[in-house]
Amino acid sequence: MARVKAVVLSYAGSHEHQDNHRMILKPIGIDDRGSAAQLIGRKVVWRTPTGRKMFGRVIKTHGNRGEVKAVFKPGLPGQALGDIVEIL
Repeated sequence: MARVKAVVLSYAGSHEHQDNHRMILKPIGIDDRGSAAQLIGRKVVWRTPTGRKMFGRVIKTHGNRGEVKAVFKPGLPGQALGDIVEIL
């Protein structure tokens, strides 16, 4: 599988807790859990508006529509929400 672009949907967590290190991503062109499972373990790159790169890793699938969870160290800022990341 080649590089995949994804949209940052939200932070992972519950109604009471927000985890700033874990993000929910929606890969573009992937619409089922089986295809999303093939992305587990791959690196994720988000480029800041200043050009800096922040790296993360896909850790698991999320739901049945192809979303995945990724962990970033350090966590992504709020301006990353709705932005495009690249899954390598």
